[in-house]
Amino acid sequence: MSRNYENQSPTAFQRRPYLTKDDAWIRAFLKTAQVGHIATSVDNQPFLNPTTFWYDEENHQIVFHSNIAGRVRSNVESNPKVSMEASELGKLLPSNVALEFSLQFRSVILFGTARVIIDPTEAKKLLYGLISKYFPAMNAGKEYREITDKELRATSVYAIKIEEWSGKENWEDRADQSDEWPALDEKWFE
Repeated sequence: MSRNYENQSPTAFQRRPYLTKDDAWIRAFLKTAQVGHIATSVDNQPFLNPTTFWYDEENHQIVFHSNIAGRVRSNVESNPKVSMEASELGKLLPSNVALEFSLQFRSVILFGTARVIIDPTEAKKLLYGLISKYFPAMNAGKEYREITDKELRATSVYAIKIEEWSGKENWEDRADQSDEWPALDEKWFE
């Protein structure tokens, strides 16, 4: 029987609450996660886009960018409610029980309201923060040319104001096994 989630927080009712991580863990994870998947929706049609992103901790927001025109921009302007997922996968975890096969993972899912950054000064600042996440040793005006006004006019910069988030980690060495079935050979755990 399914649970009714209507009128509930999107992070309510974690199926395995012992995997849930606290806010400090989530912040640390978002600072190192490489790819996020932004979910937008328009006309009851969901869309998912992979992207680089930066967690702007000072403003508790996610920053990313896309083309000046396209599906992401159109969707955000039509419906600014979005969600984002970032994850890291580890090794596959075999089991001797079909429904216990698993994998190691760390993940964050967040929910918020996205806005297109219109102010050029703010957009440049946020883009430099995004670049610094992935290339912290490089500096604008030294190792690479600073963002030009022409380049800025050709991109859309977004900030997702985070309203709720949840983090999970399952990094067990092995999936659950049953003693009602023969044990797996060690070769499956290498």
